[in-house]
Amino acid sequence: MPQVRVIDANGQSKEMLELNPDVFGVELRVPLLHQAVTRELAGRRAGTADTRGRSEVSGGGKKPWRQKGTGRARQGSIRAPQWKGGGKPFGPTPRSYAQSMPRQARREALRAALAAKIAADELTVIERLDLREPKTKALVTHLAALGLPPAPTLVIVGEREEGLARAARNVPWLTVQTPSHTSVYQLLRHHQVVFERAALLALQDALAQ
Repeated sequence: MPQVRVIDANGQSKEMLELNPDVFGVELRVPLLHQAVTRELAGRRAGTADTRGRSEVSGGGKKPWRQKGTGRARQGSIRAPQWKGGGKPFGPTPRSYAQSMPRQARREALRAALAAKIAADELTVIERLDLREPKTKALVTHLAALGLPPAPTLVIVGEREEGLARAARNVPWLTVQTPSHTSVYQLLRHHQVVFERAALLALQDALAQ
C-alpha cells in the first residue's frame, strides 16, 4: 500500500499516511499520460490564426491582359496567389484545437500522474499551509522551512484563499491550485508537488469513485 510522509508547519515529520492503492498505486501508462498532456496543451491554443485567400483581398476584379496574343502566361486576376499582394493559398483559418478524451481515461491519467510523483518521491503532504501574513516573502520563507527549494512547485490546497493567491502570484516558480482544478500537465511539469492533507484526501475520494 503506498504511503506518504505528513509534515507539520515546521517541516517535522508527523506520521505516515496510507493512501488508496487504487488511486496512487496504478500502473504508469506513458501513452495515456502523453494523450492527456497533449489534449490539455491543445485546448489552450487560441486557434485565431487567419490568412486571407484570393477572394478576401482587395482588387483583382479585372483580367490583367487578354487571354491570347501577348506572349505572356495567361492570368485571370492580379490577386491570385502567385502575384505580389495576392491571396495566400492553404493558409490557417480560425479553428478549435480541442481534443476529446473519455472521462474514465482522463481520470486514469490523473491517477497515473499521482502514482508517478509518489514513486519519484516528489510529493509532499503538509497538515495545513497557514500563512501568518499574506505576503510573498513570508510564503517563500515558509516553503523554505518545509525543505522545498525554489524549483517549479505545485501547491494544492483544500480551499483557495485570496491572501495565499495574492502572495503566490509574484513567485514565478510557484503555482497554487485546488483538487478540482489539478491536471496531469501540472503534476508532470512541476518538480515538486505539495498537498495539504485535506486536499489530498479530497482528491483521493474523487478519483476513487
